[in-house]
Formats: sequence, structure tokens, C-alpha cells
Amino acid sequence: MTDTATLITQLRALLTLTQTEEQIARIRVTQARTDAVRRELEQNAKHAAERTAAINDQLRELAGVGDVVAPVIGRLTALVKGTLEQAEPIDEALLQDLQLEHQLLDRATYLKVLAEAADQPKVKRLAERLITAHSATVEWLTVVLAEHALGGPAALRATPFQRVAGGATKLANLPVRFAANTVNRAIGTAQQAGGQAGGAVTGAVGDVVDKATAFTGAVRETLTVGRSASLRRAERIAEREGHTTAAQGVAATRRELGDLTAEELPIKGYDSMSTAEIAAAVKELDDPKDVTAIIRYEETHKARSSVISATQTRLAALAKEAVGVSD
Repeated sequence: MTDTATLITQLRALLTLTQTEEQIARIRVTQARTDAVRRELEQNAKHAAERTAAINDQLRELAGVGDVVAPVIGRLTALVKGTLEQAEPIDEALLQDLQLEHQLLDRATYLKVLAEAADQPKVKRLAERLITAHSATVEWLTVVLAEHALGGPAALRATPFQRVAGGATKLANLPVRFAANTVNRAIGTAQQAGGQAGGAVTGAVGDVVDKATAFTGAVRETLTVGRSASLRRAERIAEREGHTTAAQGVAATRRELGDLTAEELPIKGYDSMSTAEIAAAVKELDDPKDVTAIIRYEETHKARSSVISATQTRLAALAKEAVGVSD
């Protein structure tokens, strides 16, 4: 038989974690991309508060007194987490949210077994309620992360600090990787030539530097005009000079910023279609990049909520397929 003290210990741990969950849900409300997601997060926070009360009631029944310390610790933990994650990309913050939900789910499962062993049906019913709730949240967060991984705008917007953090991470990694790959290719070419390694490496690296300098100069020149024109001209210059990777990077940036014309969208005749026709056409898109392009275009140019909602629904469906979640 499980003693009551073990049940109380687990209930107190769950109380602290659930309070943290509630406060984080309230933080995430401000990051919701759509009204539907905002309402869902508000419901999540409300339900977490209800679970906090239920756990505290059960503690009071078993221990004779509720726990006033655990909720305070939970709120403090959420505050610290919310502050620290501002220096992290949004995906890292969401992974930490997922870790919290897994911990809640695992403890709830453990509590259920403890309650069965201790012949505590009320505690068992509470544990089952927690398992259902946290299983659903784990699935939701998994899909949100999959949407982010597929390149689409996830249900949550990154805060300004998180956007800077995410961008800084990419900018820090890209030049280093590019330089390393370039030098590796240059050294490999020089070694194959044999006997002329020093000159070949110097020549290869010098050639890369010259091309990079020329490309950078062209981009700097175009930045005197508008952003859209700058990006499009930079893309054309990169293509003309044979910088395929750079051209693809600029094209991806344009897609991310919604800087596409209707003719560049994956749905032909887009601007002449009704919202209902677009919603139907979006359901036929299988490439996440195409779906993302529609979302970005709408957010930048049209802002039609019905189209954005239908497109995000399609992206969520693709994300569920990617992680093996069934409807």
C-alpha cells in the first residue's frame, strides 16, 4: 500500500508545476497569432487555474491543509522562465513549454498508479483528468513546433527579443558555415592539383573573397531604394553571378516578409479568386513552403482573416502529418 505522504508529495509537486503552467499560458496569450489561438490559450489558462484549485482541494482533504507556498513558487518559476526565454529563439521557449507538459503528464501518470495502490479513488479521478489535459497540450505544442519547423508562422508569434535572438542565431551560424565550406572546397581542389597547394588555396580563397565583395557591393548599392526593390535586385544579381545559394536565401527572405507578387504565388489566378475559392485551393497544397507563402502574402497585402485561418488550418494539418498526429 502507498502511504498518504507519498501522494501528498506528488500533489504538491503537481500544484507547483500547474501554477507555472497557468502563468505561462497567460504569457503566451499575448503572443497568439490569431483570435482563435488567443481564445484557446485563455481557456488553457482558465483550465489550469481550475486544475490548481482541484489539486489544492485534494491536498486539503489528505493533509488537512492546503498549500499556499507551492502556487507562489509556481508563479515565480513562470516569471523567471518568461524573463529568461526572451534571450532565446521562440522554438527554444516552446521546447521548454513542451518539457514542462511532459513532466506534468508523467507525474500525473505516476499519481494515478499511486492512487490505485493507496485505494484513493478521488485522487485517481483527479490524476486521470490531469492526464487527459496534459496529453492534449503535449499534442498541441508538438504540432506548433512542427509548423515552425516547416517554415510557417506558428500559432504563437515570437516577441521582438525572441525574433532578434532567432535571427542572431541564424546570422551567427551562416557565415561560419559558409566560410568553412568554402575553405574546405578550396583546400580539396588544391590538394588534388598537387604541388601547387599554397598557390591554389590562395587563388581559390581570393576568388571567393572577390566575388563576395562584388556581391556585397551590389547589395549595398541597392539598399538605397525600397526594401522590396532591394531584395528583388539582390536576388537577380545573385542569380546572374551564379550565387545560387545566396539567391535562394534572398528568395526565402522575400517569402518570409510576404514580399511576393500574386503571380509568384503557388495558386494561379490568385487575385481574381474569391475567398471561398482560395480556401478550397489551399486544401490542395502539399508543400509547406507554398502554404506559408500564401499566409505571408495575405498578412502583408490583404489581411483577410478567413483566408489566413483556412491557410493556417492547412499548415497545421501538414504539421500533424509530419509528426504523426491524427485528427
